[in-house]
Amino acid sequence: MTNEEIAKIFYELADMLEIKGEDRYRVLAYRRAADRIAHHVRDIADVAREGKLQEIPGIGTGIAGRIEEILATGRLELHEQLKEEIPEGVLSFLAIPDVGPRTAWLLFDRLGLTSIAEVEEAARQGRIRQLPGMGPRSEANILRGIQMLHRLSKRILLGTALPVAGELVAGLRECPQARKVTAAGSLRRRKPTVGDIDILAASDEPVAVIEAFVSLPRVAEVQAQGDTKATVILDNGLQVDLRVLPQGNYGSLLQYFTGSKEHNIQLRELAQEMGLSLSEYGFARPDGTTLLCPEETDVYETLGLAWIPPEMREASGEVEAAREGRLPQPIELGQVRGDLHIHTLYSDGVNSIEEMARAAMARGYEYIAVTDHTRGLGVARGLTAERIREQRLEIEAVNRKLAPFRVLAGAEVEIRADGSLDLPDEVLAKLDIVVAAVHSGLRQERETMTRRVIRAMRNPHVDVIGHPTGRLIGQREPVALDFEAVVAEAARTGTMLEINAQPSRLDLDGEHARRAIEAGVTLILGSDAHHAGGLGVMELGVAMARRGWAEAKDVANTLSVEELLARLRGRAG
Repeated sequence: MTNEEIAKIFYELADMLEIKGEDRYRVLAYRRAADRIAHHVRDIADVAREGKLQEIPGIGTGIAGRIEEILATGRLELHEQLKEEIPEGVLSFLAIPDVGPRTAWLLFDRLGLTSIAEVEEAARQGRIRQLPGMGPRSEANILRGIQMLHRLSKRILLGTALPVAGELVAGLRECPQARKVTAAGSLRRRKPTVGDIDILAASDEPVAVIEAFVSLPRVAEVQAQGDTKATVILDNGLQVDLRVLPQGNYGSLLQYFTGSKEHNIQLRELAQEMGLSLSEYGFARPDGTTLLCPEETDVYETLGLAWIPPEMREASGEVEAAREGRLPQPIELGQVRGDLHIHTLYSDGVNSIEEMARAAMARGYEYIAVTDHTRGLGVARGLTAERIREQRLEIEAVNRKLAPFRVLAGAEVEIRADGSLDLPDEVLAKLDIVVAAVHSGLRQERETMTRRVIRAMRNPHVDVIGHPTGRLIGQREPVALDFEAVVAEAARTGTMLEINAQPSRLDLDGEHARRAIEAGVTLILGSDAHHAGGLGVMELGVAMARRGWAEAKDVANTLSVEELLARLRGRAG
């Protein structure tokens, strides 16, 4: 069995134990074990054959025995027993925002519900409000959460779509007749979610390219196939559309299918003012001839515009800026010199400080900030003052070993319901960087939540507000927050705001990032990585920054470590 298959059993086991109300630390132990297994650099079966399972952090005698049981039998008896008690559909309840393990069990145990559709029907009938601890408001929140799931059920996260699109583009480029291949649509604009994938190709032999496309390994079903276009369904259920035109039309094709719709309308209006008609084929002149655009830049040059980066094409002033020469030079991934939000074994991470540092070095970074959770979040072995001292000693040892690479000592500190922090100032003062974040009490009223975050920003030791809106895409709506007031306070106090690059967060998004930048607020980028491979999501954070028109000067991660530390010390001072 693969590491992923074994981890899946432990993840499900943890969910089912949590639904049944088992001891929280037992649940966390299985969940942490699943994380360790899923992200281990070696095949767990090989580790087991060598008798070294217990050398993996978080794998004790009991869990090692369960891993060996899975490897020997392909199943885990405890997992199978719980599956008989808790139908698979009940696990899906946890995907509904505002439904936790206790509520999931009540819905099943008291109402006999076994699917999200049944939960929705029960909510509409007013049956959920009758459960212990529930009421009309809870019922309304559950119904609202299900409706959110419905809205996003046909969309997938950008972080999921990008590698799939990259694989398809790489496969199609191997076709000799395909001269250019690019993913377009909302994916190219780096929207946080995408409905499907659009791929464009340039070729004078489109039929050969179409044949190569429908024959790609991941294609499960061919829905339509013509001479210049095709639609397929992949093995993961995602729809992919391919369009092929001659090389002379490729620039206009790419521009047209990148969008957005509103951006394209603006360009067509400019073309009409010039007596031209713009389409994916190029510019049609009044005499019936066509001005071809082999390159996308040709489209913008013809209209008298500077080329506009795809992430900015949302009809939000970019056309006017391009006409007047005011477009920013958006930040590039290569300008990011470090990651300022990662987790290690000191809280809920999978890897050690040194392992995370070496993974960052392999990406060309100059530094990272270790920002493990504090105990207030409820994470097992979250940071206390004593463990921060212990961690600091390990960080200093890693810095001596890996110099000139630098590990900064930080923490992701919980903002309590009243805006206070769950570590005392004298401890925070000794850290290089403090990221304060809200993880609990997310239903506070708008004014209360705003006061809570602003109070945290007024603490001189808080450098960053992490994932400020608290959203989880498709799982949880943003918290009620007066963002303009938060931005104003961040500008006044010099507090930075994070763009959290986790695919399910992307928080701040492009719109919020732009509003922060316009107010003079500095941003940071954080992968929020909990394992070494998680550092790779930084490109998503950069994408959100680009959607927010951020330049390198607007993002602290582009500073050298000396410049960054000076910036942080200035905040504390």
